[in-house]
Formats: sequence, C-alpha cells, structure tokens
Amino acid sequence: MAIIFHEKSRQFHLYNTDISYIIEVMDNGQLGNLYYGKRIHEREDYSYLHEEVYCPHEVFCQEAPSLLGLSRMKQEYPGNGVGDYRIGAFLIEQENGSRVSDFQYVSHEIYAGKRPLQNLPAVYTEKDEEAVSLDICLRDAVTDTELILTYTIFEQYPAIIRSARFTQTGEGEIVLQSAMSASVDLRDRDYEMLQLSGAWARERSIVRRKLCQGLQSVFSNRGISSAEQNPFVALVRPTTDENHGEVYGFSFVYSGSFLAQAEVCAYDTTRVTMGIHPDNFAWPLSQGESFQTPEVVMVYSDRGFNYMSQAYQELYAKRLARGMWRDQERPILLNNWEATYMDFDEEKILKIAATAKEAGVELFVLDDGWFGTRDDDWQGLGDWYVNRRKLPNGISGLSKAVEDMGMRFGIWIEPEMVNKNSDLYRAHPDWVISTPDRFESPARQQHVLDYSRPEVVDHIYKMLSEVIEDSCISYIKWDMNRYLSECYSRVAGARDQGTVMHKYILGVYRLYERLIAKFPEILFESCASGGARFDPGMLYYAPQAWCSDDTDVCERVKIQYGTSLVYPIRSIGAHVSAVPNHQNKRTTPLLTRGNVAFYGAFGYELDLNKLSAEEMKMVKEQIVFYKKYRKLIQQGKFYRILNPFEGNEASWISVSEDAKEAVAMYFQRLNTVNGGFLRILLTGLSEDTFYEVQYLDRTLQLYGNELMNAGIPVERKLLDKLGGDFTSLLFVIKAVEA
Repeated sequence: MAIIFHEKSRQFHLYNTDISYIIEVMDNGQLGNLYYGKRIHEREDYSYLHEEVYCPHEVFCQEAPSLLGLSRMKQEYPGNGVGDYRIGAFLIEQENGSRVSDFQYVSHEIYAGKRPLQNLPAVYTEKDEEAVSLDICLRDAVTDTELILTYTIFEQYPAIIRSARFTQTGEGEIVLQSAMSASVDLRDRDYEMLQLSGAWARERSIVRRKLCQGLQSVFSNRGISSAEQNPFVALVRPTTDENHGEVYGFSFVYSGSFLAQAEVCAYDTTRVTMGIHPDNFAWPLSQGESFQTPEVVMVYSDRGFNYMSQAYQELYAKRLARGMWRDQERPILLNNWEATYMDFDEEKILKIAATAKEAGVELFVLDDGWFGTRDDDWQGLGDWYVNRRKLPNGISGLSKAVEDMGMRFGIWIEPEMVNKNSDLYRAHPDWVISTPDRFESPARQQHVLDYSRPEVVDHIYKMLSEVIEDSCISYIKWDMNRYLSECYSRVAGARDQGTVMHKYILGVYRLYERLIAKFPEILFESCASGGARFDPGMLYYAPQAWCSDDTDVCERVKIQYGTSLVYPIRSIGAHVSAVPNHQNKRTTPLLTRGNVAFYGAFGYELDLNKLSAEEMKMVKEQIVFYKKYRKLIQQGKFYRILNPFEGNEASWISVSEDAKEAVAMYFQRLNTVNGGFLRILLTGLSEDTFYEVQYLDRTLQLYGNELMNAGIPVERKLLDKLGGDFTSLLFVIKAVEA
C-alpha cells in the first residue's frame, strides 16, 4: 500500500496488492486520470498512457502546437466551460454570472491514516498504518477559490475513498451549483451498468443494462436516498458474474438526494460521477467559507461481484459502523408491529413479550403507537411523551417489566416527522418544511420537520432524551416514512434555500450523533418505510437497518440478495412474519421464512401466541439454531450462488474466515413437475478440506472441490415433501478428519 508522487513526471500512483490508480498533472495544470484498475507495476513515468490527438471541433487548452483538448482527455475532476462538453464534476457561478472554472495544481500532501469529515459520516481508520491518504490542492486564479481533492487507499481493501472540499479565499462570493464527490474517466465503453432499483416493498432489485453513447443515470431528488434507487452503481464487463470478471463499484456515503451517472462520449470513454443531486442545491460561499462533499467509496474487483461485495461488506462493517455494537452479535428480537399495529395496551404487550421470552427471544421492541394520542396515522407524531392510557406505567415501567423477564427492551420512533394533529405542530406550525402560500402536501398524513434549523433538532433531542433516561432502553428503531417536498425553510433567506435539503440531512446526522454520544449502549436500527434510506451514511450511526416492509419470503430473497451487493449481512434487518403475509397475502412455510431471515439481523414480526404448538416448537428450534450459528452467519464471508432475479431459485452461503465451517441456503420459488436433476454447487470453501454436510436428516462427507465443482445432489422428492412451492434447504458444513 502506498501513494507515490513522481516529481519529474508529475504523476501520483496510489496502489495496494489489488489496484492501481494513477493521476497526472497535465501541461495546463489540471488533473488527468491515466489509469484505474488491476494493480500494475510501479514506475517513474506513465506518460505513455497520456493520449493527445488533433480532431475537428476540438477546443484546445493551450496555444499551438499543443494538442491538449479536454473533450477527449481522461480527467480527474473536470470543470466547466473550457472545451470539455461532457458533464463536469462541479459547477460554480461567479458574481458576474460566469460559470467557467480552471482549477490548477498548487500542491499536495501525503499522510498516513485518514482524517474525518466534519459533520459527515465517513470511513475511518483505527491505526494510521491501515491506510494512506492524499490531499491535492488546486486553485482557480480568477475566483481565488481553493479545491482540495482527497483520496484514501486502504492496505486490505481494493478501494479508493474520495471527496472534495471547496473554500472561497477570495473577496467575491461564489455559488456552488453542483459539487460531485468523485469523477473518474474509464478508458473504454464496453460496460454494463448495474444498479439497485425498486420502490416501497421491493427495494434494491438488481437491474443491469448495457451502456450506450450518451448519459445514463440513477438518482434520488426526494431528500433521502430512497427506495427507488440506492446510492450505488457498478460498471461491469458483459461477461462478469458473481465470481469472474471486472467490476467498478461506486457507493455514496450519504443519506440525502444523490446523483450517479455514466456518460459515454463519442470517443468511447466512460465518465462516472457521483455526488449530491444538483436539484434543489445551491451553496453560496463567501470569503473564508467552505463546503465539504460526502465521500464516495470506489471498489475495483477483477474477480466478479462477490469479491467486490466482500470488500464493501467488510469495510462498512468494520470501518464505517461504529460503537459498542459494531462487532457484537446482534440480538434476536420480536417486534409487535404486525402483531398489534397501534391497537395495544400494556397487558397485551406483556403477554406477547412473555411468550417471546419463552421461545428464546433476547429483545422485545415496542413499535408505533406508544406516545401522544397516537391511535392512528393521523395524530401524535412529534409528541414524544408516553400515552398513559395505553401504558399506565409508562415506557419506564414497561421496559423494566420486560427486563425483569430476562429480555432487553426497545422502542420505535419517527423523530423527523409531525402530524398536524399534535401538540408540537399546534405550538410550532412554522417548523414544517413547506413553501409559503403553497399547499402543504401530506404523505401518510404527516409532514417533515425542518431539521436544517438547530432549534428543531434541539427540541426533539430533549424530548427523546427524557424518555430514554427514564427507561431501560437498549434498542431504538428510527423510522422515516415520507420523502421531502416543497423544500423550503421559513427561516432561511432566498440566498440560502438551496442549502436546505443538505442541511436537513446534516440535522439528522447531528441528532443521531448527540443521542449516540449520550446513550452509547443503545443499538440503533434505521428505517424509512422499510428500506428507503438503506445507505452507507446511515450505517455510520445505526449499524443495522430494517431491510424492507415486505416480509414475504419470496420477495425477501430478492431484496436481501440485492442488498448484499454492498451491505454487511449483519446490517440487514430480517424478520419472520405471520402468514398470510400482510403485504401480498401469500402463505409460505415457517421453515423457509426462518431459513431466509437467518441471513441478517434475525427476529420475528408476529404474535407468537397465535401460533400452533407445532409452529411454536419450530420457532424455538429456529432460535436455538440461530444462536449457535449467529456469529458465522453475521460475520462470515458471504457469497451469492444462485440469482433469484434470473430464475426460479436462489442460493447463498456464509463461510468462516478459516473456511472450516459454513451455512448455506437454497430456495425454490415454485415447484417443478418431472424436473431435471438438482445439483447445488457451493463456493468459498477450501478445495482440499474434507467436509461433513448435514441437511434435514441427510449427511454427506465430501471434499471442498467436490462440493464446489460437482455439487450436492438433491432429490426433487425432498422438496415435494417440504411442500413444493416456496421450499428451502439449509446446509451446515463443517471440516472433519478425512
């Protein structure tokens, strides 16, 4: 791992055992990109990779005989208005209305470790020797603006972490109209773009499409990262699969509106940019003021999607998530939402909790409906004090009663929202994000509080702190059930309205940070109508997230499969719910619901008192199994095997670090009649290790290379006996003496 600057060639080489990233200072002082990909040999000069050629219509950066024209150059952080007609990485408006920029190299600093980003989530190091960082300082002489591009490369991960910071040092004011966190120009166009798309209850579906000349993008302009698009894209070769081929991954450590795009130019290069969406964004900078972009984590793999995913999963689990829960096994919980919704009292809750304890559950979570006058969606949000009619002993008494049973206790909150039928709204109607003289659009009968205002955050913090301090709370599920609209702050002037969306997210981060600092023992789980804000920014504050409101096992297989492309298995909130499923009315086996939900932060979303004796016995067996293999599943190396987006089956496996133990899952959506022979090929095992494989009442002993290349033969009649449709098998694999 190193970052080397070659003074004579004015080139930077960032590299570790997996990757090389090479930057040059071009003759015009701007930065070019010479190479990004698989590690290549270190040398003094890579100028052979710099390509210039004359072309009609070219606008040149220098007087003849120079052929330096930016429209064909692979650049590092391209600007605007100087002959490059592709989309730039930033856009600055000067006081005279000009939007032309020319940032030229001034200096650089190479240093061990990684510095934090002020007020923003970021990947971190625990020891300086884990990583090395580079700050490149550039300056626009006309506006007297400084730009710092920051790069970090880790020793253990095939990743480059990037961000940018603008500082206005001149006397004139500028306005950032756009400020991407990263831009990279790749040498060709032979890629497909992979994205994680969807909607409520079908988040993070894998979509793959071939690039063509022009602009291809995914984005959220909804104020949060959204269920429709996740802040991640990958450029992959057409032949790339889970275990083979090139992948360039781009993941945005941010929870607000974002833009990720790939632009193929007429000369067959591909530019990838990622950052805050420029819609509703305009950031004025006066002398001495700065703007720091969030960071992008770029991962390169020449070994397919699994290698990319494992890099993201490990980096985010160990160097993005923080706190006492980062490395701990996550507790098995029961949430009362689908059991009672808001129709409960203390007696009903304690009855459900007692049965949960009997089954082996470790954490009981009280969901929506415990506060204010909250009996339905129309009222109570914003009033974070206990509803004594439902809970006469308060959260304090209920939490102590649950702890006396031998379980931990948690609550649901939605602190960014308010109902108009609430004491908070009646006292502060101007605290809602809305535009003067315009209709205040409701969603789920609620409105968004203006977290760009510190006094709003302070007020919510005070109310929540009082509830937590008075109770035994070990877990908080933080929900967010609507997107932003009519984005306007009643206290910001016209000049600053373009800052509101970003300041809103900074306010959310600030509230998280204050609660974490005061209550470091609490496990936070983020949520946004399920998975609408499942992003790396949230993982910095809440090390797990409710994956989706859709708990149907068929849909969950897809959602969890797609989520695993970027996010750690231990971060994926996955619960067994009642049938018929509350979202799509499908009935599926309890065995399969458990087998799929095992691969995440496992729990239940139902009333165990309504199960049959046989079902209750199975629940207890599931909990015993999960406790035994929880660490392996949550912290093992995860491999995807069969893609549910491409067929009727899904399969995946978690393997221990030493490859001596693994747990694999196979799922069949619909049964087949007179089907062909079934072989399940595993992956991630040691080729020469002898393993014992147990599933149902079967035991096999095979070498790793047999399990991975010949596979496990499974008789179709076994799936018939399990019910055919929606059936699954769980394989426990352990190394034994040959």
